[in-house]
Amino acid sequence: MMAYSEDHIALAAEYSLGTLDATEREQVETMMSVDEDFRAMVEAWEYKLGVLNQMVGSVEPPAEVWDKIKTAVGLSKSEAPVVLPDAPSPPVVSAVAAGAPATETASNVVTLPRHARRWRNLAAVSSAIAAALIAIVGLQIYQPDTLPNGLRPKPRTQVVQIPASPAPAPAQYVAVLQKDGGSPAFILSVDGATKNFTVRKVGAGSEAGKSYELWLVSDKLQRPRSLGVIGNGDFTARPALASYDTDTVNQATFAVTVEPEGGSPTGIATGPIVFTGKLIEAVPPAAARSTR
Repeated sequence: MMAYSEDHIALAAEYSLGTLDATEREQVETMMSVDEDFRAMVEAWEYKLGVLNQMVGSVEPPAEVWDKIKTAVGLSKSEAPVVLPDAPSPPVVSAVAAGAPATETASNVVTLPRHARRWRNLAAVSSAIAAALIAIVGLQIYQPDTLPNGLRPKPRTQVVQIPASPAPAPAQYVAVLQKDGGSPAFILSVDGATKNFTVRKVGAGSEAGKSYELWLVSDKLQRPRSLGVIGNGDFTARPALASYDTDTVNQATFAVTVEPEGGSPTGIATGPIVFTGKLIEAVPPAAARSTR
């Protein structure tokens, strides 16, 4: 793109603003007809200044203004036509005298008079544009409905993900396995959600060559079901209750028998029942606890 002087830029801005006289407008239009880059610069100024137009509403002039216009153009005979004095043609520096081609001559016509006035006007235009942009930004923030549709800010959609509420903690059940109300031998804990259970050894002694085996006894079952051998350690954990429904587990009696080492070889209790107990709710579900 051609580099233009300050006078060229001022001419383009004043042409877009409409402050040039007839001779100067003719010069600018001549330059636009032969110089596409200069035309693009004028159109850019028209786009910038168009923002000011969108912010100004139409105003109907008073009747006396129309009367004066009619008189000036000869449509009214009530007064003598207004004759406007011809503006003196400003001197023009032509590149032809310097030997430049005719095309370059038309694109480099620069009116030297009124240089200071032109730049004052350009400064005023720039200040007006800046003020208009500040006003538009302020209206977009505080009063967007007062702006034309093209200047209103586009609504922004923000997706907010709300974390799901954590699932309430399941109830916890416990059974004290003992004999005739004596000291606890084992404590059985059952998780209400998974039905996994843990047996904690408390006061039960050990017998050589023998194992303790845990059984589930329920009137819903034809016979007691083995839940496995209780280990020699302090804790024994098993998932064996997962195959039984909740009512069966909660209402059953849990019994401990003494079996051969490794447990009953037949799947049926062979030894004496030494400890029993039933589950009770030790820790309620979190949801139930919050409403109590």
